[in-house]
This record gives sequence, structure tokens and C-alpha cells, in this order.
Amino acid sequence: MTIAALYRYPVKSMLGESLSRAVLDERGVVGDRAYAVLDVETGIVASAKVPKRWATLLEFSAAYTGEPVPGEAAPPVVITFPDGSTRRSDDPDLDQALTDVLGREVRLVTTPPDGPKFEELWVDIEGVERADLAPEKLIEATTSRQEDTGEAISSFDVAAFAPPGRFYDLAAMHVITESTLQRLRELAPESDFDARRYRPNVVLADTDPGFVENDWPGREMALGDGVRLTYTFQTMRCVMTTMAQEDLPEDRNTLRTVAKNNRIQITHDVVGGMWACAGVYADVSAGGEVAVGDAHV
Repeated sequence: MTIAALYRYPVKSMLGESLSRAVLDERGVVGDRAYAVLDVETGIVASAKVPKRWATLLEFSAAYTGEPVPGEAAPPVVITFPDGSTRRSDDPDLDQALTDVLGREVRLVTTPPDGPKFEELWVDIEGVERADLAPEKLIEATTSRQEDTGEAISSFDVAAFAPPGRFYDLAAMHVITESTLQRLRELAPESDFDARRYRPNVVLADTDPGFVENDWPGREMALGDGVRLTYTFQTMRCVMTTMAQEDLPEDRNTLRTVAKNNRIQITHDVVGGMWACAGVYADVSAGGEVAVGDAHV
């Protein structure tokens, strides 16, 4: 297996950077999700997983002004707005500019608030039951409010299974294989299963066919020269994978296809149950530098 692509997302839920090389530490790719947009009224960390409120975040992109350094504060980022204009994260009018576009009072932050939360919509998709996406009991236990469509919105801890300090949803690393994406394309050739929909840190090529990473949780594997990943549990998929971004159209069939063809029993004590999955989460057990083309064994 080899690394086909590396990605870093400086601002949570904005488009990120495609990298040729990346440094990993115990918190994942250095600089990944170091910034987030904070909703001032609710104190919730904004996430495009609630499309009606935050889908516009996927029309922004962010890139660092300099390479992040392990153990140091993240450098400023340049944010490209939907209209093509740019502002730096240290511009004094940035928060107002973001507020004007997003339609809610927001701040760009690098330090998570106390007990940070993000929200996730449990989307209604024709032909898919909510229980096809996630355990019904977990949805009921975590529902904090409802969309005006009646769809449930859950509230979760930010970075629940990752070291603190970055704005992950759950884990520090997300890996997906080209074989999983190719299998989804075979199952639904009318849809575009581009890796960008899944916001991975690492895309792997030259694997066996099929949903190969389903079998990786519990294994430690080498990435490049000296980096080691410990795979934890499969990546649960949500409405965000269906949303439009760049040249990719909105397509709920992408999530329907995962739910119908790759529901996995996750045995984690908190998120255990049947989930629609594509990809796998990991912890970094030994850090270092990796590059596109490096081996994964």
C-alpha cells in the first residue's frame, strides 16, 4: 500500500490543503483543524454537519501562511471567501466579515471553549432509515434540538477520542482507501465518490479490493519511515459527505449507497452499534514526517 494523497484542514468545515508532505504528532497532522468558527450565541463550534445553518462553510477555503511547527501556535491562515476575496486570520475585521457571510455572529478561534460541542443533523434520505445510519438509541440520547423539517440534531463533544487542543469531531486521524471509493463507484456509478467528500487526512492506494479498512481497527501499522498509526474504529458517515463543494454537486445517493452496502458493527463502549461507514479512524502512536508515495504496511 502507498500514500496516494495527504490533506490538512486548517479551519474546521472549510476546504483545506492538499499536501505533498505532512508532519504527524500525537494530535494528528500538524496544523489540522487548529482553527474553528465559534457561534457566539450558542457557544457551539460551527460544523457543516448542520447544513441549514453552516453549509456555507464549505464555500470557504483556508491555507496557512507558513508551515505549522509541532509544539508551537498555529501560524495565521489565509481564508478565501465564497466571492473569491481573501482575508487573514489576524485581520481585525475578519470576525465581522465571517458574520456578514454566514448570517450569524461568529468568531474565529484557536482555543476550544470549555466543554466544546458541535452538532450533527440526522438527515432523512428516501429509502434509508435513521437506524441505517447510526444506532437509534444514540440518536435519541444525544438529540439537542430539531430542524424545522423534523430531522433530529445531536450535540457531541468536540474531539471526544482525540488529544485536546484541536477541533476534530472525534479522532486525530482519518484514513480512507481508494479501494473503498472504487467499490462505492461500482455500486452507484451515477454518483461521484470523490475523496474530498470524506475529508480524510490520508488516502491509500494499492490495497486489496473492497472495503479493506473495515478490518483494520485494533491493528498498528507503519506509515512512511517511522510513523505508526493505531487504528481504532471505522469512520461513521453523515450528511456532510452528500453536500456540494467545489465542483462536486449535492448528492444524497452517496450516503444512501454507504448505508445500504457497508453497515458495520462498531464495538466501542461509547459509539457502539451498527453504523454506515467508509474509512477508518486512527491514533498516532509514533510521529514523524510522511510523503505522498510512502509505503503503508
